[in-house]
Amino acid sequence: MKAMLPESVRATGADILLGNTYHLMLRPTAERIARLGGLHGFMNWDRPILTDSGGFQVMSLADLRKLTEEGVSFKSHIDGSKHMLSPERSMEIQRLLGSDIVMCFDECPALPAERAQIAESMRLSMRWAQRSRDAFGDRPGHALFGIQQGGLEQDLRAESAEALRGIGFDGYAIGGLAVGEGQEAMFGCLDYAPDQLPSDKPRYLMGVGKPDDIVGAVKRGVDMMDCVLPSRSGRTGQAWTRRGPVAIKNARHADDPRPLDETCTCPACTGYSRAYLHHVFRAGEMISGMLLTWHNLHYFQELMSGMRAAIASGTFEAWEAEFHAQRALGDIERV
Repeated sequence: MKAMLPESVRATGADILLGNTYHLMLRPTAERIARLGGLHGFMNWDRPILTDSGGFQVMSLADLRKLTEEGVSFKSHIDGSKHMLSPERSMEIQRLLGSDIVMCFDECPALPAERAQIAESMRLSMRWAQRSRDAFGDRPGHALFGIQQGGLEQDLRAESAEALRGIGFDGYAIGGLAVGEGQEAMFGCLDYAPDQLPSDKPRYLMGVGKPDDIVGAVKRGVDMMDCVLPSRSGRTGQAWTRRGPVAIKNARHADDPRPLDETCTCPACTGYSRAYLHHVFRAGEMISGMLLTWHNLHYFQELMSGMRAAIASGTFEAWEAEFHAQRALGDIERV
């Protein structure tokens, strides 16, 4: 979490962090992290850690990688060194990192794509899922998640889900979305994809997302999500609030004594004005990213907490209606 101490992340209410297998395997390397006691001790986080498989980042290196049945060979974007990432190597790296939730190795094609390409990719991912399961072995206290693929094709998603259920996993992810298809198409897929997966295991939507994406996904049966958005937005001057995003660089904030959100109890809102946040962002001060990231993490944690409470009390529809009503108001300018 850039611009945040682990203790500060925990103070927002976060229980789990995601570690990036691709970046960690290249620098400082999984072997070095293992020698230093594993990722928990290395980064001073004593709560659960989920690691992705590395597949998504490798697949994004279209000009630097070669895909075969065995896995993916690629050149590091850092120094050009050659590497091979297979289901077995991905499981080994994640074991060395010591993560609590491990993702199986898969291929994630960008959308839009031809149906034949999506089908071929999905079936390769299912073969890799079996190899990931075999390589993971029996590790009490650690969980392995399978990843459903199939693009926007309902029958291919069903085929993928059936294959994953046959292998057996501790949780199930919905992969291959939030890769350029747009919210309407994503929601159309989520109208059926979660129901194709076991309802007694966590269902995890990878790489999502914006607040309205998250609410729509939860409404359709998703339990878990991940996204870099809160911290990346904070570093680039975007704050997320109950009334939508605020671009703090805009000149209208230069003399505004109000907080980002009068109802928010994060340090950025209780101690600093929009005018100050505007100033430090425009001046390139380090504290800008720190405060805006803290605010965004606080907002997203409250968003999730609110949904959990609404689901538990049977009032999710009313909560959702209020969520959309607040966002429809927009960020009100100072009068």
